[in-house]
Amino acid sequence: MKKYIIRNLFFTCLMGLILGSCQDKYFIDSGVHESHYDGTVVDYIKMRKDVFDSLYKVIQLCELESVLNQKGVTFFAPGDQSIRKAVFALNEALYLTGRDSIYTLDQVDPAVWREYLSMYIYNDTYLLKDIPQVDTLNLNIYPGQGFESYGGTNMNLGVNYNDVISEIREDEFQIVKYAGYRQLFISYIRNTGNVGSFGSMVNAPVATSDIQTSNGVIHALEYRRHTFGFVTSNFVNAAITKGIIYK
Repeated sequence: MKKYIIRNLFFTCLMGLILGSCQDKYFIDSGVHESHYDGTVVDYIKMRKDVFDSLYKVIQLCELESVLNQKGVTFFAPGDQSIRKAVFALNEALYLTGRDSIYTLDQVDPAVWREYLSMYIYNDTYLLKDIPQVDTLNLNIYPGQGFESYGGTNMNLGVNYNDVISEIREDEFQIVKYAGYRQLFISYIRNTGNVGSFGSMVNAPVATSDIQTSNGVIHALEYRRHTFGFVTSNFVNAAITKGIIYK
């Protein structure tokens, strides 16, 4: 038990070295964003170091700056905490197989970063109002819409219409379906042959939508409910298979 605790403390400290600025701001979703920003998508990501510092490093490593700066682009931006969780899982896997952990993001092959970051990028600009309704518990009625990401991955985008729940009297509630606030989701499709089945999609909710820039739009993902790459084991296996870059 003591060995397990020490190992977890080691990995926790290691994440601080990898991702640099471990500030309290990381534990507040994505803060307050301006709806219009006088700059490109990359300019905005670079400016918000409190949330996207490691994301900007990944963008540089996989050379996707020019793609995110082209006219008409939608970017579902994963926060640094989402990247941190993926790297932590990678180091756990490396530890269990007797290999050294990584200390910097550039120890993962750039091709792996590019493959998985491309899942979050879409040609053309899609605001929340442009995306159809999704009900993850009733996909046959409200399935959202299938989209192909910049990297060619089959994904699903949809807006979840929450219910309004009002307490009429003690222990008695009135529920109005789909009348509440709307939240944008991006989902990885595990099984394209049976999208409506349970577990066929891995959903990532958006914390702040419609951050409009001079060349496109950013939707900032809710980091508490998302790990970079959607399926952690896929990212981990890809990084190990491609080969860790030890210095």
